[in-house]
Amino acid sequence: MEHSGRLLGGIEVMSAVVSTGSFVRAGDVVGLTQSGVSRAIARLEHQVGFRLFERNARAVKLTEAGRQLYAQVAPLVDRLDEAVERAAGSAAAVRGRLRVNLDPFFAANVLAPRISTFLASHPDLEVELVIRDRVGNLISDGFDAAVRFGDPEPSVLVARRLLQTRIVTCASPAYLARHGRPLQPRDLANGAHRCILFRDPATGQPFAWEFHRGRRRLTVGVTGPVIVNDVATALGICLAGDGIAQLKELGTRDLLASNQLVALFPSWQDELFPLYIYHLSRHLLPAKVRAFVDFVVASTRPAAAAQPARAA
Repeated sequence: MEHSGRLLGGIEVMSAVVSTGSFVRAGDVVGLTQSGVSRAIARLEHQVGFRLFERNARAVKLTEAGRQLYAQVAPLVDRLDEAVERAAGSAAAVRGRLRVNLDPFFAANVLAPRISTFLASHPDLEVELVIRDRVGNLISDGFDAAVRFGDPEPSVLVARRLLQTRIVTCASPAYLARHGRPLQPRDLANGAHRCILFRDPATGQPFAWEFHRGRRRLTVGVTGPVIVNDVATALGICLAGDGIAQLKELGTRDLLASNQLVALFPSWQDELFPLYIYHLSRHLLPAKVRAFVDFVVASTRPAAAAQPARAA
């Protein structure tokens, strides 16, 4: 790799000498002194095994072998320059392919209703939305960004918190009519109610049910016939009257306001669950990624502003 890097650098100097006809002027182009250009050409001649230039007091010209080599490499140098220019243009313009790893609940309830606005603003951009329950490895999986609920794990990724949403324990009126309404979190213990469990993707086991009131935290052992790994499925089962679920207030606020769902323990819903957007670099961020980050921030700002303050 080091050898290839020196060879490429030497060819760049060779091209500058050919285009300017002078070691001095070539040095101005590539940022070297005349002696630096001479050394670079000498190293390249040593690498290729033949003399590249004939030099005298009045002119510098390619040898026959040098002309043959230059005829082969000049188109490659031009294509390399074009590739760099295109890449620079892509970094500055919102275009190309954007691949994003998304939390299912965020994708369905926040992004999907608004994505048409983003696409209309950037017609040269192709967006691939991949729905997953874990961040994974953005680099090896080929993602430009990710949006996930939960606190970030230590990594090289840049993580920006978008909002925090309450965790609300909910049931439908139909469920409550059949099974009665629990009055406090402990009423859910020991199988007294059908709870819809959610699988922790990190452990494969159901999450424990916690209830927060100010600084107090209560853990209740609950059971139920269904374990899911998708919040939308848990929401659907809950709406159908088949169980009690712990859901994010983000995305369920309208259902609560319309009484399609009932918040069971309003004084025990101070647990806040964060939403983060992740990307790979804080510096020289491609325009397409910057545009998506700005769009997601703007899309979640109303929900963040509507989040009630944590109880004391």
